[in-house]
Amino acid sequence: MAVGFRFRDFVPEESSEKGFDTLFKLFMQLVTITSGDVAEALSWLNELDKQYGLTDDEYGMGDFIEDLKKKGYIDENEQQLGELKITAKTERQIRRSSLEEIFGKLKRGTQGNHRTPHAGQGDELTTDLRDYQFGDTIEQIEMTESLRNAQLNHGLEGQYLLTEGDLEVRDTEHKTQTSTVLMIDISHSMILYGEDRITPAKKVAMALAELVKQKYPKDFLDIIVFGNDAWQIEVKDLPYLQVGPYHTNTVAGLELAMDLLRKRKTANKQIFMITDGKPTCLKEPNGYYKNSFGLDRKVVNKTLNLAAAARRLKIPITTFMIASDPYLQQFVREFTEINQGKAYYSSLKGLGNMIFEDYKRNRRKTL
Repeated sequence: MAVGFRFRDFVPEESSEKGFDTLFKLFMQLVTITSGDVAEALSWLNELDKQYGLTDDEYGMGDFIEDLKKKGYIDENEQQLGELKITAKTERQIRRSSLEEIFGKLKRGTQGNHRTPHAGQGDELTTDLRDYQFGDTIEQIEMTESLRNAQLNHGLEGQYLLTEGDLEVRDTEHKTQTSTVLMIDISHSMILYGEDRITPAKKVAMALAELVKQKYPKDFLDIIVFGNDAWQIEVKDLPYLQVGPYHTNTVAGLELAMDLLRKRKTANKQIFMITDGKPTCLKEPNGYYKNSFGLDRKVVNKTLNLAAAARRLKIPITTFMIASDPYLQQFVREFTEINQGKAYYSSLKGLGNMIFEDYKRNRRKTL
């Protein structure tokens, strides 16, 4: 009797993830959006529960809050009794969740898509595979992948062939240190027009910080924010970061970034800048010079001068512009040309992917 296939209607299984795990994933997203405000995050979670029935008679919202306390994710604020706050454990978990959310979605592109002049000649193995190149050592060849390629390319019938085109090798990186400054625009426009731009920027910063900590512990990552002024923040401050009633003082941000990089004794230095608007503000001895109505010549010229200064210091600036206005893109093109850096006119959706790919690519070469 011939063996065949038996078909039946597909009945999807109910998710086995119940109770705490389901609510915790939502809570982590909400507490990031609310900049660490536990009460507001739980209030939103209650509304979602009413709408979608996230809890039941066996496990309610009160049980979830008690579990958050027992597991060490929230605690009472010592300064204001009765008010809840997230803990250092939650801050670490938010960074790891951001890393998984952003970096976990990155897919390996076509082989050789991100080669640099140093690829394949380094001294630190990576998880990436690529085509064999002249000069690669036998130890680098991945035999399992290469044999599989030979079978797929030449088949099993007749003479078995293993050619140079079938070979894949484990890529390497030089053990160089990289110093990166990530600049985040916190001007008021980052939440204008009904679009939350600051939360994706925070997630990217937290994910990048966690990646550096886990995979490149010898690298340096500094994070600064800029509005009317610019100041440095710690990684632990990122979940609480909020937009203020600020203009955009790009000059102050670039000056601080360059000061930080001057102190780093590494060969590779770079600046990543996430912004959605034009520079509109300068700090002067007598106060702030502001103009929100256009590209002010005085502000623009000082910004472009800093782009040139960074180029002389061999500090490339990569700008991630979350805006589509043609006149703003023209300014970014001029800024990028003077610095000889790079610019992306990014949607929020693709922001994390581009920053991560650029970081990985740039740290493999001397900029």
